[in-house]
Order: sequence, then C-alpha cells, then structure tokens
Amino acid sequence: MFGRRLFTWFVVCCAAYATACFSAELQRVDRATLKPEPRDDGDSFRVDLGERELILRLYFVDCPETAVASETAARRVRSQTRFFGLANHRETVHYGKQATAFTRKMLAEPFSVYTVFTPTRGRSPGGRTYAFVETSDGKDLAELLVANGLARAYGIGRAAPDGTPRAEVEARLMDVENAAMLSRKGIWAATDVVRLVESRAAERKERAELQAIGESVRAPLEPIDINTASLEDLQLLTGIGPVLAQRIIDGRPYARIKGLLKVRGVTIGLVEKLRPHVVDGSK
Repeated sequence: MFGRRLFTWFVVCCAAYATACFSAELQRVDRATLKPEPRDDGDSFRVDLGERELILRLYFVDCPETAVASETAARRVRSQTRFFGLANHRETVHYGKQATAFTRKMLAEPFSVYTVFTPTRGRSPGGRTYAFVETSDGKDLAELLVANGLARAYGIGRAAPDGTPRAEVEARLMDVENAAMLSRKGIWAATDVVRLVESRAAERKERAELQAIGESVRAPLEPIDINTASLEDLQLLTGIGPVLAQRIIDGRPYARIKGLLKVRGVTIGLVEKLRPHVVDGSK
C-alpha cells in the first residue's frame, strides 16, 4: 500500500512539475555572456547566466550547420542546401561558420536572454534551452541572422518577450527573409534560382515520403497524457510533427482533449484521430 501511495505521489509531482514548466512565462536574464565552444552554431551556443551555464537554441530560426558529424547533421545540411539553392554542401557549411562568427560578434558584449528554462532533448549533453536573445544594443539576434542572410525563418517559436503573437513574429521573419533573399545578402548571394526551385521540390517530395512511412508505423502502444508527454512522445502520434508538438506543449494544460483545438494547426479531424491515443485531465 505504501509503495502504491509513493508511486502515486511521484506521478502527481512529475505532472505538476511538467505543467509548471510548459505553462511558464518567459524570464529575463541580463548581463549574460557567451562561452564560445568549437561545436557552436549561429543559432545554438553556450552562455553564462551568472548562476548557471546553458546551451541556448534560438526560437524561430535555423542557421546552416558548421560540421557533419552524424547522419542527423548530414540530413540537416542536405535540407539547408536545398532550401537555399546552393551548388554543394560545402557551401552550406561555409556559411554556417560565417553565421557562428556573426553570432559571436553580436554577443561580444553582455546581452539579455528570455527563456522558460525548460531544456529539450538534443545532440548537446544536457539538452538545449530555447530562448530569445537580445543584443547589448537591444536587437533580436534571430532577426539579425535572418536579415543578414545567415539563417532561415524556420523552427519552433512562441510569443515574443514584448507580447507579439507567435504568428506575427513568424510573418515578420518571413518578410525579413524575403528581403535578404532579394538583396542577395549572405548565403543568398550564392543561390542559384533554378536549382532552388528544383531542390525544394525534391525536399518536399522526400518529406512527404518519409511522413507517409512514419504515419504507417508510428503509434504509441498505450495512450499518452497530452499534459505531460514529452516532445518526442507527442511526435509518435499521427499528424503531429516537431513544430505542432511544441505548440501543444506551449498551450498546456488541457482539461479536455477538445482543448487542443485552441492550438494553431489542430483541426477537429485531427482531434478525432488522436482521441483513441491520448488521455487528458478529465475524470
């Protein structure tokens, strides 16, 4: 009996902790400093926040890789090469190193970090923590990278520190990206327009094939709790990719499964498909 009570207490505590993390507001930390490491990318780097060090991952943007040390990294470089319409993968890595150098230059002076301090699993030991970074002169690092043609507007996001809705932040970054492309800034200077059209088509075709394969085999053996499931567990559900999974996490908690409808990208049809595979907070 004691063992069962202890287990129940443990589950309740874990659920409470997860709900608190995922519904937390952004916290601001000033006077952060960069701790350069060889594995840094333009959008992922170690910082010293005074009482602790974290590896941050910028919201909303994706910089080219700086090395290919795994199959996952190779896939990312291929995707980035296709997106920017480059001739080869070496060009992609070259611009990835430029993005890293740019970030180090922008963060040479102490800067501000906005984060909820919830690490996500990733290639970095201890995981990476998503964040907004504001330079010493008050500019958003992610937007600076996109404006200078050193990143694409792509990836997980949330409402900005000043309250700007996520959709508006995404739209603005897309406009900034288009402006950088038209101006041939950074990586866009090496873009072959014909190759860009063809390679993006190839990327979409491959993504659709992989998604079809994944949806045919991925299904959790047991229903998962939408209020506590990890980013990876949510992606086991048919129709949920990494971006939508993060949006679901950001919108927690949910009293009923239908509460998922408040998440952008979730439809009634998707909720009905998910119903047999998820549980919620209802009794």
